Amino acid sequence: MNNNRRLLLVRILALIVVIALSVFIFSIRDQAEELAVYGYPGIFLLSFLSYATVLLPAPGIAIVFTMAGVFHPAGVALTAGAGAALGEISGYLAGFSGRAIVEKSKRYDRLDGWMQRNGPITVLLLAIVPNPIFDLAGTTAGILKMPLLKFLFWCWLGETIKMLAIAYLGASSFDWFFASQ
Repeated sequence: MNNNRRLLLVRILALIVVIALSVFIFSIRDQAEELAVYGYPGIFLLSFLSYATVLLPAPGIAIVFTMAGVFHPAGVALTAGAGAALGEISGYLAGFSGRAIVEKSKRYDRLDGWMQRNGPITVLLLAIVPNPIFDLAGTTAGILKMPLLKFLFWCWLGETIKMLAIAYLGASSFDWFFASQ
């Protein structure tokens, strides 16, 4: 088997795994919320699962907001940020394997330009802002073959900054709500 054919098979397999994982996580999203009772490991796993879905909604941010009222917000944010960054590998793999799926989109063309000019900063900024476009950023990083560790670092940094803001907002809301009663 030549290298091109082997690479094509790896890409197809990666795309199938990403799609199957996304559908599975989406189908168990209600049961997945129960993982939060396991503390930081549960928060990590739930965050990983929430961010491993590609283009399907999952409850990751809501869990961070809520759990920061129970656990230390910084611990929740660091744990959730690490889980989210590792979960985003699925979008990266989708890009690595499924180049033809997104190339025709105007959003992709704009994002592709940003990523080619300054990929790490684009990943960082899009990871900080809660938005559905980040799946496309991860996909684009995979298409452009951004080194995985570079993608993970900037993704982790952005996700952790976002999770810190959400966790401290959740903790202060929790304090405000129960202090007023």
